[in-house]
Amino acid sequence: MRELDAIAALVVRDLRGFFRSRSQLYSSVFFPLMLLAILGAGVQDGLDPRNIDDYVTFLTPGMIVMTALFSSTFSSATYYQDRDSGILRVLFAAPHSQRVILLGKTLSSVVIGVAQALIVLGVAAAIPAIHFHWQYGVVRSVALTVLGVVLLNLFLSGLGQLLASRIRSMQGFHLVMNLVLFPFLFFSGAFFPLDQLPIWLKILGRINPLSYGVDLIQASLYARDSGGYLGVPVDLAVLTVLAAAVFYLGTSRSVSLER
Repeated sequence: MRELDAIAALVVRDLRGFFRSRSQLYSSVFFPLMLLAILGAGVQDGLDPRNIDDYVTFLTPGMIVMTALFSSTFSSATYYQDRDSGILRVLFAAPHSQRVILLGKTLSSVVIGVAQALIVLGVAAAIPAIHFHWQYGVVRSVALTVLGVVLLNLFLSGLGQLLASRIRSMQGFHLVMNLVLFPFLFFSGAFFPLDQLPIWLKILGRINPLSYGVDLIQASLYARDSGGYLGVPVDLAVLTVLAAAVFYLGTSRSVSLER
């Protein structure tokens, strides 16, 4: 119970910091919605993507995945703030495992990522131009979407911890995160189907961890059936393994540096 209290206290602390930063709160929600409006309307009317039925609806899962990127970046930024201010050493001196401390900090980004994803999903579902097919029913499709966002946030937070343990400045960290994550996003099937790409880009798409999150959410919200998708069992298996492995490696590296 003492460890659960410690985790809860850390989650509440980071959530308070996030909600005090209004510019970050607004940008993390409105930016993906803005892209949804601009790319959805602009590309659908101007470029007429091939083999995509209702591009603005197709784009929505990608915008939900983008919220996971924002929340994981926020989580990693707080790691730098706590480390540079000395708070992280104070927290590690508490009578709890250092992994418990890092898990508590990471869960705040998971809560924020899920909340943002539900906001984007709720707004998108209320827009008449967006037509979800809810392949597994509304409740199960939403549950799968939330589960996908949770696993993505755990993976991205672990990746952020791994990079933060090797990069000593926050400015350098953000540059590397953008260099790594945005190619991940653009070659994940979030903006265009992977099956229309050249073979070498298809291979990159298949080894891209974000592709499995996008595939899971697209299959749940956008698709009428499972044809042409990797499949929910495959997506969940890959995301679970990657999230556990990368989060473990990231926290192990962070703990070893603080000893």
